[in-house]
Amino acid sequence: MDPLKPAGQPGLPAGGADPGPGWQRRYWSIFGGQALSLIGSAMTQFVLLWWITDTTGSAAALGVAGVAALLPQALLSPVGGILADRYSRRAIMIGADVISAACMLVLIGLFASGGAQLWHVYTMMAVRSAMQAFQTPAAGASTAMLVPASFLPRAAGLNQTLQGVMTVAAAPLGALAISVLPLGAALSIDVATALLGVAPLLRYAVPQPRVTREAGAGVLSDFRAGVHVVWRDAGLRRLYLLLGAVVLAVMPTFTLTPLLVKTHFGGGAGQVALMEGLSGVGMIAGGVLVAALNPRRPVMTILLSFAASCLTVALTALAPGEAFWLAVVWWVVSGVTFSFGNAPMTALLQRVIPNELQGRALSLLNTVMGLSGPVGLALAGPLGEWIGVRGVFVVGGVLSGAAALAGFLSPALRRLDAPAGHPSGEASRAG
Repeated sequence: MDPLKPAGQPGLPAGGADPGPGWQRRYWSIFGGQALSLIGSAMTQFVLLWWITDTTGSAAALGVAGVAALLPQALLSPVGGILADRYSRRAIMIGADVISAACMLVLIGLFASGGAQLWHVYTMMAVRSAMQAFQTPAAGASTAMLVPASFLPRAAGLNQTLQGVMTVAAAPLGALAISVLPLGAALSIDVATALLGVAPLLRYAVPQPRVTREAGAGVLSDFRAGVHVVWRDAGLRRLYLLLGAVVLAVMPTFTLTPLLVKTHFGGGAGQVALMEGLSGVGMIAGGVLVAALNPRRPVMTILLSFAASCLTVALTALAPGEAFWLAVVWWVVSGVTFSFGNAPMTALLQRVIPNELQGRALSLLNTVMGLSGPVGLALAGPLGEWIGVRGVFVVGGVLSGAAALAGFLSPALRRLDAPAGHPSGEASRAG
């Protein structure tokens, strides 16, 4: 009998249970495979966004791409979270990767035949976004079962470091691929890395608690349970609302970065790759610091780090057109501070939410942020026509930074910093 397979006990506590002997080999194999898959996906995203920028030069076209990349995940995340808590998380992750790879093969064929159109690219982005709605909650909930509870903060730091590595590798590789390969051939890298991400999942089991459900319990009742676990906790409720406000204000800047580089700094794909790559170095540094320091007050770390990250986004656009180097510096600082805030947030949620509900609770967060992003992009379109792309960066950075700092005004949110079982921590649930 495989000691790493789910034991079948219902109601495992937040933070999971002992993953059993050999957890390091399994965790690192799955982590490494997913890392390669994510790098390939991020490279593809860079290639497609630059193709749209270079082909259209339109903020509206990039806005539509942003909506296509965000909205399906936001709408389907509740279903993905429910499935992640009901069924095999490993099978969900495998299926999402395989479907994404198959759709990418179709897009590659269209580019190779010369028949690719803008709506084909939007469709591919939408399909990938939909698959992320299933893969993200399954992967997030699985992490707490793959490692001991004591390793969770470091696993969150490693995941954040991966985000930085992904950014460092994806942008330069995407720029290189565009310069030396036909577009379809460049996109084929994503298919290969997706298969490498699936391979460890075929080899190793992923532990999962067996949740006992009442007879007749369905998807709607499961969704309500996920909403309830967040809404009944005043601290979590305020955290979700705050993150939604931050994303609404700052998300358009990430989508419009290629346009800022092209129109204000006069750069091309290489400059965008340099900016994103060095920002990834900053994200790695932030992730390494989180893994090493293991912050004891995650809420304070989250709020201060996100505020600093958002305000430096505004400073990036305020750099003079001839001082691209200064914009890069601010973008790197934004990457460091974002990473230093995002990793503790993941560990905090994994600590306070029971594992058998994490899929639903994490997918609800994806929904909140995923719906906020398209709303922000819809507002940024006419705003950009009025004040320009630099103005969107400044307004978005300042408003999102102010929203993050406003979190200090919530006692319930601050009480999430209390250790598990501490009376002040329990008080946050009273609202």
